[in-house]
Amino acid sequence: MTSMPARTRKGSGGVASGSKEDPRIDAYIAKSRPFAQPILTRIRKAVHAGCPAATETIKWGMPAFEYQGPLVGMAAFKAHCALAFWKASLMKTVPQDRRPEAMGQFGRFESIGDVPSEAALVRMVKEAAALNEAGIKVPRAKKAPRPAPKTPPDMRAALQANGKASAAWEAFPPSHRREYIEWITEAKTEATRSRRLETAIGWIAAGKGRNWKYQR
Repeated sequence: MTSMPARTRKGSGGVASGSKEDPRIDAYIAKSRPFAQPILTRIRKAVHAGCPAATETIKWGMPAFEYQGPLVGMAAFKAHCALAFWKASLMKTVPQDRRPEAMGQFGRFESIGDVPSEAALVRMVKEAAALNEAGIKVPRAKKAPRPAPKTPPDMRAALQANGKASAAWEAFPPSHRREYIEWITEAKTEATRSRRLETAIGWIAAGKGRNWKYQR
């Protein structure tokens, strides 16, 4: 793992202070409730011990640490703290039985006794950093395809009355059909729906998609 020169000046929580620290995290910890401060401090210290090259920032209003990409984040709430590793699903050192009562993989940290030891956290951080160094990405779950849109009866009748529009409609991909169907069915009044339907049939007959004006 790439290492950085040791920093000599000490900051809050015993973490070596330097350009990679973010004073907003100092402020975040200072403003947190008393029970949360030692929890956040332990996590922060472990991150820098496990990955000296990690940089600090704030994401979505919460402290985050980065090293060749997102690494880990932490947060304090009214009665608990939370810890989340970005690539937890790929890590052997992080519990995989995710607890739904809090964000992240560890459930609620309500006291320092709930938090893994600094040594355990350091091992997790090292593994997370190694994954980033190797460029390993979390596989994205494939989304189930959306069902084909159903043409409403009035639109079907209008298409059948126009040969060109009917042929073009059959050749359209599902995304083009869905755009037209949603535009028509979302009309608030019958008058608006009728106008949209008439316009749509003209565009469809010309082989144009719903958003043809914005396509280059």
